[in-house]
Amino acid sequence: MSLMEKPSKRNALTAHLLFMALTLCSFLLLLSLLRGLLLWFNQDLIGAATANDLIQAFVNGLRFDLRLCVYIALPLSLSILCRPLMLRRGWQLIWLGFCAVSVILLGMIELNFYQEFHQRLNALVFQYLQEDPKTVLSMLWHGFPVVKLLLALALISAIVIFLLRRADKASRPISSENNASRPALLLQHSLVFVLCVVLSVLAARGTLRQGPPLRWGDAFTSESVFANHLGLNGALSLWTAAKARYLDDNKRHRPAMPQQQATALTRQMLLSAQDELIDQDSAVVRRVFTPPADGRLAVKNVVVILMESFAAHFVGALGSDAGITPEFDKLAKEGLLFTNFFSNGTHTHQGLFASMACFPNLPGFEYLMQMPEGSHHFSGLPQLLSPRGYEDFYVYNGDFAWDNQQGFFRNQGMSRFIGRYDFKNPVVFDPTWGVADQDMFDRGAEEIARQKPPFYALLQTLSNHTPYPLPDPLPVDKITDKGSLNDHLTAMRYADWALGQFFEKVRKLPQFNQTLFVLLGDHGFAAHEQLTEMDLFRHHIAMLMIAPGIQQRFGKTIDTVGSQVDMVPTIMGRLGQPVTHQCWGRDLLSLPAEDQGFAVIKPSGSDQTVALIKGKQMLVQPVDEAPRGYQIELGAHPQANKAELPNEWRDQLAAYLQSATQSLLENTTGAQKSSAAE
Repeated sequence: MSLMEKPSKRNALTAHLLFMALTLCSFLLLLSLLRGLLLWFNQDLIGAATANDLIQAFVNGLRFDLRLCVYIALPLSLSILCRPLMLRRGWQLIWLGFCAVSVILLGMIELNFYQEFHQRLNALVFQYLQEDPKTVLSMLWHGFPVVKLLLALALISAIVIFLLRRADKASRPISSENNASRPALLLQHSLVFVLCVVLSVLAARGTLRQGPPLRWGDAFTSESVFANHLGLNGALSLWTAAKARYLDDNKRHRPAMPQQQATALTRQMLLSAQDELIDQDSAVVRRVFTPPADGRLAVKNVVVILMESFAAHFVGALGSDAGITPEFDKLAKEGLLFTNFFSNGTHTHQGLFASMACFPNLPGFEYLMQMPEGSHHFSGLPQLLSPRGYEDFYVYNGDFAWDNQQGFFRNQGMSRFIGRYDFKNPVVFDPTWGVADQDMFDRGAEEIARQKPPFYALLQTLSNHTPYPLPDPLPVDKITDKGSLNDHLTAMRYADWALGQFFEKVRKLPQFNQTLFVLLGDHGFAAHEQLTEMDLFRHHIAMLMIAPGIQQRFGKTIDTVGSQVDMVPTIMGRLGQPVTHQCWGRDLLSLPAEDQGFAVIKPSGSDQTVALIKGKQMLVQPVDEAPRGYQIELGAHPQANKAELPNEWRDQLAAYLQSATQSLLENTTGAQKSSAAE
């Protein structure tokens, strides 16, 4: 007999159980539909995933979806103990409708979220909610198909609510309550409730095994990262992120060894023959660095250009044939190109403090510039150059209130800030971010022209960020053959063009031959393929140094592995004077030939996975999971294959993170002792 047919008898309890069953099926169908939409919307990412991988992803997804359904059905389960509540379907339908609309809304949000970040919903959602609402809403409205998504939300919500109302009508009691005595009814309802509790616990655990319940790692059953992510549930991922962000105390890196051992390992990783360790009892790696005499360049000034989303995967000089970066490729022929360079995080604010403050992106401190610990003094470029009499300026397309940039860098020692409201008659004034890259670079060139040495500057681009504030008409051809990446790559090509225009201007200035220019990405961005669970295309960036005599001294390329925390020590090495600092990186140009370099990286958001890269190998360490080793190849033909790595890699990674976290919490990160903390 069909569930939709009316039986001759159906008491309140039977009717309620039928309603719960129909509701459960409706929500499982809805969640599978949303998973299918996510697959369709991001079909460019399927890559080498097989049909079996995708089928397994949907099977895994049912286990996570069932857990969410248990939480949604919890009020309905509790009402079994109270007959009047079972019969009052009005409040039940309101609750279920609210849950359905919420789940659908998250599903619509996740379509573009995953396309942008290659992650299910996580703590980035809460971070954006804390930012300037006007800017965030403008970014969403101008950068994403909001109207289409809202229409899809309304349509799917209407269908689901219709199905819930049909389930309500099809499961109404037909007969009056049976003739059993009140104690017998109470016993019957209690036994059914206990049975529901047992089934709910089993469903929520998601597994019959002993030990821990279903975890995100249980979705990783194939070699396809996209298929594995597809098996997760976005709403549950967001809840886990919220719990970790607002309720849990264990989101920071947990000590894995005695601090004395961690300090010793960290010093082995960071100290070189040119370093003299000082303040050993109060700081982990505070040292006096004396650059090699033959490593100095004839420069007085430093200009750092932080390029928004400048992914190495699409840079011609690093192997891409897409024709996105012709200007950068020309510049690479006259400078020193770092081919194995990585961002410490995957968002601009992480690129900023890692590069300019020389401090890594740590679990639990991904938003350091906005946290109390961000008020500490670090050993970055402002801290090291301002005391030497260097003037400074920071030119940015946007609003310095975003990510607390002005507050953070003013505290670090920078004094001049030129932002979106300081440009007169810009080519583009975008309502979300500000002016276009060509406006920013024009102002940067003007500031350099009027500066007397010594000075240092930070120029930060922004046009290569959703919703891509580009001029009309565009000075470059649009990208049309890269699917969902067309807009992103068009903006990257435009940013590259603006970079070329900037160098045409500054090359004519007398300051040019006195300046070390450092070009690097703040982070990369997701490509159609993903090598490992640690999305290397979001971390692999280009770094290029241009200065008089740099190729004659160091050659055209350097393959040593480095990350953004290595930028400041490498700059200070070219200035040629001893310096006291506590950078969490090294001068990549003064390492011995056998030192292959290293990078410690971590993605944004609530994902606490970290990785250590050395040479062409990478150790990925998820939370509470066994580490995974890979042999990696980037450039024109990227690939990653599983590999066995030495056990000491795990200890080195843990020691580095533990020591940096301890240093931050104790406020011992600065170049000099802090009387307040030490």
